[in-house]
Amino acid sequence: MTDADVVGRTVPTTSPETIAALRDVAQRVRWLATAIVDAANRGRPNRSGVKVGGHPASSASIVEVMVALWFHELTRHDRVSVKPHASPVLHAINYLLGDLDETYLPTLRAKGGLQSYPSRLKDPDTVDFSTGSVGIGATAALWAAMSHRYLRSHFDTAPEAGRFISLLGDAELDEGAVWEAIADPAVSRMGELMWVVDLNRQSLDRVIPDIQIERLQGMFAAAGWQVVTLKWGQSISRLFEQPGGADLRTRLEQMPNEEYQRMLRVDSSEIGERIVASGASGELQDLVDRTAPDVLAEAVRDLGGHDLPQLIETFGSLDTHRPSVVFAYTIKGRGLPTEGHPNNHSALLTESQMAALAESTGSSVEDPWRRPVPGSEAAELCARRAAALRRSPHQAAPALPVPPSLGHPYRKPISTQAALGRLLADLPRDAPLAASRVVTCSPDVASSTNLGGWINKTGVWSVEDRRDWFADDAERVLKWSEATSGRHIELGIAEVNLVGLLGELGTTWSRWGERLIPIATLYDPFVSRALEPWSYGIYAGAQSILVGTPSGVTLAPEGGAHQSITTPSIGLEQPGCVAWEPCFPQDLEWTFLHAMSQIGVPGGTSAYFRLSTRPIDPAAAALPEDPDLLERRRRQAVAGGYRLSGHDPRTEDVTLVGVGAIMPEVLRAAEVLSGQGVVAGVVCLTSPDLLFRSFQQRSRRKPGEGSNIIDDLFPPTSPAPLVTVQDGHPHTLSFLAGARGDEIRCLGVSDFGQSSDLDDAYRIHGIDTASILDAALSLMGR
Repeated sequence: MTDADVVGRTVPTTSPETIAALRDVAQRVRWLATAIVDAANRGRPNRSGVKVGGHPASSASIVEVMVALWFHELTRHDRVSVKPHASPVLHAINYLLGDLDETYLPTLRAKGGLQSYPSRLKDPDTVDFSTGSVGIGATAALWAAMSHRYLRSHFDTAPEAGRFISLLGDAELDEGAVWEAIADPAVSRMGELMWVVDLNRQSLDRVIPDIQIERLQGMFAAAGWQVVTLKWGQSISRLFEQPGGADLRTRLEQMPNEEYQRMLRVDSSEIGERIVASGASGELQDLVDRTAPDVLAEAVRDLGGHDLPQLIETFGSLDTHRPSVVFAYTIKGRGLPTEGHPNNHSALLTESQMAALAESTGSSVEDPWRRPVPGSEAAELCARRAAALRRSPHQAAPALPVPPSLGHPYRKPISTQAALGRLLADLPRDAPLAASRVVTCSPDVASSTNLGGWINKTGVWSVEDRRDWFADDAERVLKWSEATSGRHIELGIAEVNLVGLLGELGTTWSRWGERLIPIATLYDPFVSRALEPWSYGIYAGAQSILVGTPSGVTLAPEGGAHQSITTPSIGLEQPGCVAWEPCFPQDLEWTFLHAMSQIGVPGGTSAYFRLSTRPIDPAAAALPEDPDLLERRRRQAVAGGYRLSGHDPRTEDVTLVGVGAIMPEVLRAAEVLSGQGVVAGVVCLTSPDLLFRSFQQRSRRKPGEGSNIIDDLFPPTSPAPLVTVQDGHPHTLSFLAGARGDEIRCLGVSDFGQSSDLDDAYRIHGIDTASILDAALSLMGR
């Protein structure tokens, strides 16, 4: 074990009485966390035979870190992301602080009980960030800090915030999402960030090989972070000061992680022999000989991450002008019979081991949830900290009027991507209150996704004002003025960063009572790359709009590298989200404004828009001129789709169903069929997602409840063969066969594309007009 920057050992200013109380609390937390897992596995019936599980060892390693924070350092304004496997520690602490009722303690991983990993929405006690997806929870606090900075720079009503803290395991640093976030240039100027790495040198399967700390320290330092390492505790540090102590330290720090971990598992009488096994100086041999085996065994376990005075001193003295990372050396399973064992990740304690732990921590197997003795220093400490950390509920975000339409007609061919750019550029003039709450984000594709007009009007947000060196350039089309007043946030080419920030911008309404409408644009082929963290953000309560554009094979010259096939069904299947793929610019305006109205409100929902760069003639939408009929069309578009043909559905020989940029081919096919005497109905879908929901709800829908759009578009009494067409995987619309039991042919993209022109691309994948005609006539037996 080697490191570069080790905090000096100075006498802590915290009183001995407080340190004693903290140690008492730490012992109680270690017991409670272990008892919570034990009760889940042995304390309730298990009729299924499926292991309940839990992580006592991962919890035990971080107990002192969390006790130092909650019972000494935190304020009510701080927000903490807790590593997934330490959820029992968080619940134990919340219990001692009066934030969790005792009845929940035996309910880990049970219905209605404590979640397997910290959950902001599903746990009954205070959880600042949902974690569980390794690496994503760690970065959430970083993006929350940036979101709060954005709020404070735009709204005087934004509440105060303190530090944003992430507690993560060292194995989490293997995740690329962590390093993408750390490397973002804006992060190096955010002094409110503090990460604490539980450096127990174990992952799920193994002891982490070799010694990686210097590499990790260097990577953080290179990104502008303050790097602090807590390696040894005060007890062994005193041993280091004795003759032979320097050699002891060198020997321990040069041990591979595996050798150190093995030493923890042997009898105390063997530890001295292992220390000098590879050769030792006379002074080191003398030091080992004159140190009692049990003292030596305790000394080699005395790591900085378990030293409460050092932790308190460190947390209180970190730099506030740049982010800080504290590498806290710990032992996985510290204080448990399984400590240091390479297979202790989810190992449960036996009954006899639980009894021994109860005795060593001053607890009771018979009364496992016993609190500190009333009037004791520990009890008084819990009461003081409970009062200090108590949060006042925030005010609900005020109502925000989002108009259903901006009222500007579309007369020339325009793509849905360009229509979005026009909508956002018009928003500050037509709906200034709504526009003031919009914040856009993009991973270096703002201009190519048509955000230029919006950016020119609102500017680019930065954590600090930056000089615009091109302000006097008359030839510049896209202005790029970076200031704290901007409303667009540009990130590097890192889609995971994009959706991480998007998720935290989408929780400001519930976290601080300040509503934002976050909108992110990225190339649709890369939605899959960003999907997991975006989905996890929705799970944690985020509401946002993700725009994937351009999509499908419609951007034909780009070929397979910029082609998205599966994204339509990804959107349809994503919980907490409505997926949209409008074709016409007016449909885009209506559906997008509707989606905006659902962001940042209780019961709201995220949205995913799949847009295109193909110009579409708005006249093909055949918008009604009558205001009432136009409003009916708008409501149908917002519900999921509408009929374009004027035929009575009862007269149709075949029904053509299209979605998105492919609608011109669908309409052309209907025209050709009509010339052949075939009555072809045309259905234009704006959201297959909403149509599927209507289909699923049909049998249980009560009168006046939910959308009946599936029956409006496909009347049950008017069956006809269906041809569905989409620039995406054909199975997305295959459920329509069950709407009436119709014969169906699903056309779409199911193979990688190649560079070509648009007509060739559509022919290659069988979504051109000729393919639609062939499918329709074949279904009719012609």
